Amino acid sequence: MNNRRVVVKIPASTANLGPGFDTLGMALSLYAWIELSVAEQTQFQFYGDQMKGLPKDKSNLIYKVAQLVFKEAGVEIPELSISMHSDIPLTRGLGSSASAIVGALVAANALIGSPLSDDKLFQMATALEGHPDNVGASLFGGIVVSAWDGERADYVRIEPHERLKTLVAIPAFQLSTEKARHALPSQISMADAVFNVGRSSLLVAALASGELGIIRHAMKDRLHQPYRAALIPGMTAILEQAVDHGALGVALSGAGPTLIAFVEESAAADTKRAGSGLEQFLLDTLKQEGIEAKTLWLAPCSSGPQIIVEDISSQPAISLPDRIRGEVKV
Repeated sequence: MNNRRVVVKIPASTANLGPGFDTLGMALSLYAWIELSVAEQTQFQFYGDQMKGLPKDKSNLIYKVAQLVFKEAGVEIPELSISMHSDIPLTRGLGSSASAIVGALVAANALIGSPLSDDKLFQMATALEGHPDNVGASLFGGIVVSAWDGERADYVRIEPHERLKTLVAIPAFQLSTEKARHALPSQISMADAVFNVGRSSLLVAALASGELGIIRHAMKDRLHQPYRAALIPGMTAILEQAVDHGALGVALSGAGPTLIAFVEESAAADTKRAGSGLEQFLLDTLKQEGIEAKTLWLAPCSSGPQIIVEDISSQPAISLPDRIRGEVKV
């Protein structure tokens, strides 16, 4: 393993999809890359604006998660060379922490010959993240329906419909998951619970069967979005009106502040060509509240982490930026 270099490409994710609070997730075509190898002394190389300010010592999340894998496998590798680039904006609701956790787990496992199963990595990732939706999507790709009882996580994966696209509006401010969770009530009514069970079930059925027309009705939510709306000015108007501008449905992405619209491919092409429609509606609605934002068209990502394992002694050294040149989106 001392001669191995592992490079992992991990997809971003969106969670909840409206009503599926802490249970539904989907991988997106926005990525982070982690490179890992054994070193004489631990060192870090971070690239990209998203990585500024992250610790470059053994308190770093990537290092700590890798050590959990080694401990679980009964292996000691105290010193690592870690490089990372991420296009996934931090604390915006696109699974940046989940992608880092999954990437570190997968890279560390591959470095020692992959003794841990995907299910074991999923259990570890869920425990670290505190919920299975984002990590499940980043680990398995596609749409993941999951449940966790605090001890074990289970999931079913759904292949995204080929015509399903997404448009995300990413506001130019951060919103921590902790702050977004503090906005939630400690109790909800039976009526709201039943409403969300119905909508979440309907959404899973629509995504599994390809009945995309049902999505606009199925993405409604009463558990978390109404309570988080005050943290994101313009969100309520977007949730209520986006379907009138070409969206199949719209939701807060994870804890926010990013908003994600599901769009059928033909409608996505129309609004791209027109330079107006849904994309302009999202930007204008946020701008009216004094919020600058950027939009990205993202496809669902059907695959989980892509792993390259190289023999350092026979492969020339290539820096991570050179390796991923042409793939970087943000």
